Amino acid sequence: MSRDVPGPTVPQTRHLGTAVPGPRSRALQTERDAALPDGLGRTLPIFVERMAGGIIEDVDGNRIVDLASGIAVTSVGAAHPEVARRVAAQAQRFTHTCFLVTQYEGYVRVAQWLNSHAPGDFAKSTALFSTGAEAVENAVKIARAATGRPGVVVFDNAYHGRTLFTLAMTAKDKPYKTGFGPLPTEHVHRAAFPDPLRWPGSPAPAQVADEALRAFEDLVARVGAEQIACVVVEPIQGEGGFIVPPAGFLPRLAETARRHGIVVVGDEVQAGLARTGTLFAAEHDGFVPDLVCTAKALGGGLPISAVTGRAEIMAAVSAGGLGGTYSGNPLACEAALAVFEIIDKEDLTGRARAIGQQVREALAPLVGLGRGVAELRGRGAMLALELVRPGTLEPDPDAAAAIAKACHQQGVLVLVCGTLGNVIRLLPPLVIDDDLLADALGVVAGAICEQVAAADRVEVSA
Repeated sequence: MSRDVPGPTVPQTRHLGTAVPGPRSRALQTERDAALPDGLGRTLPIFVERMAGGIIEDVDGNRIVDLASGIAVTSVGAAHPEVARRVAAQAQRFTHTCFLVTQYEGYVRVAQWLNSHAPGDFAKSTALFSTGAEAVENAVKIARAATGRPGVVVFDNAYHGRTLFTLAMTAKDKPYKTGFGPLPTEHVHRAAFPDPLRWPGSPAPAQVADEALRAFEDLVARVGAEQIACVVVEPIQGEGGFIVPPAGFLPRLAETARRHGIVVVGDEVQAGLARTGTLFAAEHDGFVPDLVCTAKALGGGLPISAVTGRAEIMAAVSAGGLGGTYSGNPLACEAALAVFEIIDKEDLTGRARAIGQQVREALAPLVGLGRGVAELRGRGAMLALELVRPGTLEPDPDAAAAIAKACHQQGVLVLVCGTLGNVIRLLPPLVIDDDLLADALGVVAGAICEQVAAADRVEVSA
């Protein structure tokens, strides 16, 4: 079934008129390589001309299906007319003033919406920032101010950003931490995250949750609760591999933390704002953090992030202790207000659930250790496939890379993630056309099947 696609008129069909990348993209890549440092990585070396719905049109006229959404940013599409309209109107009035100097209504309206929609039946307040990492760091600052404690507990496979402190919180070393040490790790403590697929002994999910909670309590006892300001957790781990904790783990973690006076921070930077089929991913398990961080989809493509939480905790920071020059920029605030309206009017939480069902119907038949696909997991339109060496649970990053490359060459953009680099993640825009998604999933399935066949051929020849 096709859907009306908001934004510029871009045909919602995959089309390859050249190889990917094409000649114009390759020429621009040469210029990029001369002007930019190698530290800025790239996934698909094309240059974009325009986007709409689920299509990226490059400078060579190729139309590529977008299963990345700018890493979960353009959930409402990359050119939604309501976002463009509100941003353009605001740009005619003023582009910047710094909210800490002279104020504007848009900032207040964004905060009010987040206060009324974030999990938790208690008084809340919100501070706006620019990036997800900035939101996470400020959540830690707020928790430290509220508790007078220095420590932060994070989890295996966690990803919280690229600043020096959020790098210390992030689990994966390469490429994020390589060459950037020493990092401020003195007060960062890492707990085991309950990954049912890879938990030692492979017990049932409920037992995995129990053992992970005991490990968390052991860590608190070892460090000393009086030394821990907060525990920061992703309701679904993002860069770490889209790992979903067992049912009940998150609310029990929150209960345990609060018993020790530890502030609970939910990092919803990637999973929040309708992506998982609920407004916040925490809602799936009745998880209510004290502070919640949002970004990515919040601005519909413009940089904005937020920390929303219990009013008494947010109030712990003295005047002038929060903010930044660009925090809550007026253009980004207008974009966020448009995003809120679009999520409601177009029922994007329901759309995320429908996308999830379509993905599972298409790809679940491929799951099996003998096929080299250990698991299809996630929620809503935040789903991933973990690749392993056939017949084992040994991670296979080479297979993930090969599958992604095959998809890219056929005009479907997918991303690789996971601490071990062996996970294919799918993050389509929530406005993607059903038929276009079906076409893209056929490419993904075909690439997986070809990878399995290639592995079988290698095994036979050996």
